[in-house]
Amino acid sequence: MNTLVFELEDTGRFEVWRDLARSALQRDIPPEKIEWRLRGKEVGLFDALPAMQVDGPPIREVLLRASCVDLLRGIMRHSDPGRFALAYRIAWRAQSLPAIAGLTTDPDVARARRMMHQVRRDYHKMTAFVRFREQESEEGKTRRRFLSWFEPEHHVLESVAPFFAGRFADMDWLILTPRGSIGWDGTKTVYSPEPCVKPDIHDDLEALWHTYYASTFNPARIKTKAMRSEMPRKYWKNLPETDLIPELLAGAEARVAEMAAREAGPAPMFHERLQARQKAQAAIQEDALDSMGTLLSSLRRCTRCPLHCNATQVVPGAGPERAEIMVIGEQPGDQEDLRGVPFVGPAGQVFNEALSEAGLLRGEMYLTNAVKHFKFLTKGRRRIHQTPDAQEIEACKDWLHQEVALVRPKLIITLGATALRAMEGGGVRLATVRDTIRPGVPARLATVHPAYLLRLPDEARALEERKRFFAAFETVRQWKELAVRE
Repeated sequence: MNTLVFELEDTGRFEVWRDLARSALQRDIPPEKIEWRLRGKEVGLFDALPAMQVDGPPIREVLLRASCVDLLRGIMRHSDPGRFALAYRIAWRAQSLPAIAGLTTDPDVARARRMMHQVRRDYHKMTAFVRFREQESEEGKTRRRFLSWFEPEHHVLESVAPFFAGRFADMDWLILTPRGSIGWDGTKTVYSPEPCVKPDIHDDLEALWHTYYASTFNPARIKTKAMRSEMPRKYWKNLPETDLIPELLAGAEARVAEMAAREAGPAPMFHERLQARQKAQAAIQEDALDSMGTLLSSLRRCTRCPLHCNATQVVPGAGPERAEIMVIGEQPGDQEDLRGVPFVGPAGQVFNEALSEAGLLRGEMYLTNAVKHFKFLTKGRRRIHQTPDAQEIEACKDWLHQEVALVRPKLIITLGATALRAMEGGGVRLATVRDTIRPGVPARLATVHPAYLLRLPDEARALEERKRFFAAFETVRQWKELAVRE
């Protein structure tokens, strides 16, 4: 069998190679019988081989796993002329070794993964170092027009085009490279594989950019090795700050010495105001232990985490200041946020039913939440509940402990994992202690939040969990009767 010669354009187009490779694989042509060439490559006298077409009927079906196809598609964007032969060799071997793409120690796969890493790095460098210069708008058009020149190492233009289209959708732009061009006209991206010639482009903002870049350049933080690793010299020539970089690096040491020699100046004028505000907040926290009214006043001024920015209001605890039982939920819901009272929404209704069935009175309990502001995500007109994160729980922990100190309950009931974490830290798992009264001062009982029951899609599971939740409050009733007798 003669050697087949396939000539391809030097682009990142996977489909052209795929069609040729599939045809050869279907006819069981081994890798050593195919020579892959870049079109236009000079061929020596003794290297010349006749270009041949794959003929004959297919003799087998070609199957490749998705992971293998992704690997082959990725290395097609590399600039190495050997990528076509490597890809075919991997595809050939995949017919008898389907999981080859996951064999990272295999020489072919390891080489392919290195190539993919280099392509991804080139993609990242292009998104970081492309600099647009504004051009005169075309006659009759109001949209601004920008031009850029970049020199990628690999064929990343088509894959990087969506990034620029999303980032700069409000302007027309064109990026020229030796490997082709991509552009955006306000409605679609246009790709051309035709190599471009570097244009002579400048704009009026370069001087302003030089001033900004030089003023933000911190000589005390310069690590030249790290800087050159992230921004290699080959990219410098196409950056508007190119002329400044060598000068700024050369003068960095002297500027650091000058900064160190300066005497410390007075603190900014706002420093004293910040200090006074912090002292006032510390005083408020100390005073908050005096009474529930002072605590409520302090809570309404709380800005310890960003949740206060979007919530309607803080939702404090409600109930007797000296209550035998204290119930702690996760956070206010939509209705609680609007009304400023805990447990009045759909989850609160389930909670009320559990109390009623167990013969417990809500008015005799102190009800509160681990987090005092409503955390949500807006979708249309709805506000969707979001679980508080660790920082938000931590920010509210002092308020919760102050409530416990004022109420002095004999039993604390935590509803859900967030409330349990706020009271006992992350070392206690709800599944291991659920629905059991643990002795102590005060005693503890942890159960699920009633909102959990409302989110269960399976009716049978929801009914089972509801019964278990109600049974937990029956346990509370029995504990209360025993405590009264004692």
